[in-house]
Amino acid sequence: MSFSRYIFEELFMNGFLNMIKGIFIGAGAIVPGVSSGVLCVIFGIYEKLLDAVLNFFKDLKKNFKFLFPIAVGVGIGVLLFSNMLNYLLYEFPIQTKSIFIGLILGTIPSLIKEVNEKATFKPQNVFYLLIALAIGIITVIVENQMDIVSNGDNISIMYLVMCGAIMSLGIVVPGVSSTIILMLLGVYSVYLQSVANLYLPVLIPMGIGLVLGSIIVMKLTKKLLEKYYAQTFYSIIGFTIGSIFVLLPQGMTWLETILCVLCVILGVYVSRIPDAIKNFRSSKMFKAVKVLNKMRSQSKTQKD
Repeated sequence: MSFSRYIFEELFMNGFLNMIKGIFIGAGAIVPGVSSGVLCVIFGIYEKLLDAVLNFFKDLKKNFKFLFPIAVGVGIGVLLFSNMLNYLLYEFPIQTKSIFIGLILGTIPSLIKEVNEKATFKPQNVFYLLIALAIGIITVIVENQMDIVSNGDNISIMYLVMCGAIMSLGIVVPGVSSTIILMLLGVYSVYLQSVANLYLPVLIPMGIGLVLGSIIVMKLTKKLLEKYYAQTFYSIIGFTIGSIFVLLPQGMTWLETILCVLCVILGVYVSRIPDAIKNFRSSKMFKAVKVLNKMRSQSKTQKD
């Protein structure tokens, strides 16, 4: 493998793109109504992420190479770009939410295709999708009726650890917003302020709880995918669709409605980029370039 090809394929095509995905996933952990799990599903890395985390030490080099750029991106997303995303949601709510809706809608067909390739379609699987969708809609209704309040005084360390552990449900399970969980627990504002100011006395215990809770929820999700793949994945699709109702803009004018539709279409097209890259890398042209690079590398080696 030539050095230039290595830089392009390994560092850019894999590492850089995974870091960009991580940035959005990290920002999704902060913004109300956006689920990090849904973003993992949208980017097509949900199952692979579960495998890499739970089997980290079985193939340390491979899993580290996959997880490290995502982890860096998540850190950047939480610390920097979440503020930008919050700004976009505040200043351009219709456009931003509509693009997210388009991203979700554009991903659904590929998710259904993926699950049907691995498991035979059964009509009853739609039942699991509808149940998850209903739960997602109920969650939206509850969230819309809540105020973002904080009981920031005299919060114990053990309570923060527990909040972090429960918050992991919103990080791992697609369509379950971690923000509504923190709102219910009364620590959302404290959490936001602590992230903005890097206030470690709150972030460290919540981080410990989040890590422990995520491992437990990931293991449970992995077991469900292994034993009940189709049912579990259709439920994930249902939760993913349900997250659309969090993002639906309210009280739009005709002009805003047209703008909303255009942004949804844009989001659908953007959602196809990962598939386009995947298809390009499996195309005959890309394979031919790989063969030519290999032949050129061998020829150069023989000359030397």
